[in-house]
Amino acid sequence: MALAYAEIDYQHREISLKNKPQSMLGFSPKGTVPVLIIDEKVIEESLDVMKWALAQKDDDNWLLQDDEVFQMDMQQLIILCDKQFKTQLDCYKYSDRHEFSEVEYRDQTLWFLQELENRLLKNKFLISDCISLADIAIFPFIRQYAFVNKLWFDETEYHNLKNWLQNNLQSGLFTCIMHKHQLWQDNE
Repeated sequence: MALAYAEIDYQHREISLKNKPQSMLGFSPKGTVPVLIIDEKVIEESLDVMKWALAQKDDDNWLLQDDEVFQMDMQQLIILCDKQFKTQLDCYKYSDRHEFSEVEYRDQTLWFLQELENRLLKNKFLISDCISLADIAIFPFIRQYAFVNKLWFDETEYHNLKNWLQNNLQSGLFTCIMHKHQLWQDNE
């Protein structure tokens, strides 16, 4: 979404994680996605790709350049998501691979949903009344979370979070990037 927002022209290649092309692994030996290749530079983390894109063009100030307090809050929320929530989300999504039940893992994530809900009680977006990098960085994980058990999620009392998610899912920015891409093959 950050690449589209920043109007970065790029060639998108879909990767089968079960059959990673050797040519892709040549650029990024750790074999994770996304990978952004710019000339000789390789960027291998989603957040770093987003920050790079926004450094190129950020007309709506997603990086909150004019407010150090908002910047700090944004960074802390993204770190909280990356360091704690994402690990718990993986256990929830793949509970059959772990020791406890889906419900037990889901219960361990509720603190983060409540954090986001509380923020959205005060603001239209996660940090302020303007969209920021935090919204775009966290949105994919809440999207994944919601679809683990959509019926349960839809019945929760996190009304502001559900509205925020729905608004992101219906945004022109999201819909313009969500289409199938050709798989990257080694013969390309």
